[in-house]
Amino acid sequence: MFKKITESTAFGIAVIVIGFTLFAYLTSVNKITDFVIFCIYVMGFDLLYGRMGRISFGHMLYLGSGAYGAALTARYLSADPFLAITMGMAVGAAVGLLVGPIAVKTKGAAFALINVAFNQIGYFVVLVAAAKYTGGEDGVSLQFNHYGFINFGEMHFLFAFCLLCLVVVYYLTQKLSRSPYGALLTGIKENEIRVRFLGYNTFTYKYSTFVLSTTISALAGSLYVINYGYANPSFIDPARNVEVIFAALIGGPGTEFGPILGGTVYMVISNYLARYITRWEMFLGVALLIIAFKFRKGIMGSLQELVAKRTKKSAKT
Repeated sequence: MFKKITESTAFGIAVIVIGFTLFAYLTSVNKITDFVIFCIYVMGFDLLYGRMGRISFGHMLYLGSGAYGAALTARYLSADPFLAITMGMAVGAAVGLLVGPIAVKTKGAAFALINVAFNQIGYFVVLVAAAKYTGGEDGVSLQFNHYGFINFGEMHFLFAFCLLCLVVVYYLTQKLSRSPYGALLTGIKENEIRVRFLGYNTFTYKYSTFVLSTTISALAGSLYVINYGYANPSFIDPARNVEVIFAALIGGPGTEFGPILGGTVYMVISNYLARYITRWEMFLGVALLIIAFKFRKGIMGSLQELVAKRTKKSAKT
């Protein structure tokens, strides 16, 4: 799978591995594992928002689908962590396959609200309708098997495994974005009518991207369950949808490092700033206003524009 890695992608993988490893060494392995998993979630969301131009206000549904798919597998079928992750991703993909045909036919506010409507349904199912199995408000506690050094209960092994998952997701999304498939997604984002006029079935591309996005988000949900050893309704709570949207906006939607940078910055603000400022959300709100009015393409998008301008200026001189 990794036969043809461009220099840019190889550099990106090196930055991810070295950066998060140093961060974990200087702070806390457990906390940085959370950061890594959240970045996987943001990358899944960015496939829709950054690459295809569709913003979802209900992406917690897909994170929660993965979380509860893994949790219920471990609780009622087998405590094997790999089976739990596989089933979590499968449930996320299945939910995407069910919701996708309805959602991808819409755009703008309709797309955003359809997703949040399904998120509310999923939240109700977990909290009330299937409470007998999901544990309702209390959730379910879990334990996973370990096989020699393959022990997800050991924080360093779990960190390394989550980091590997992030690298694989990063590689796949970069390969997709640089392929003809990625070019078509960009075309759909810019002007879907023209892409359709060229003879492409845009529904197929949007649908497959939607399912890929839900599957990646479900992977993050599965890893959260293994990291925490429990699943509760907070993993599917519609009120938490703002987290991934804020992270994508901060980093820069559709950029190479945007989801990872945005996810890391958001987690730093929410985990460390909260120690010193009680209402840290106000600081986040101010930061987002600055980004919205001054740096509309996020941190990475603004940096790329700045570099492009300077390169152009130096080429002229």
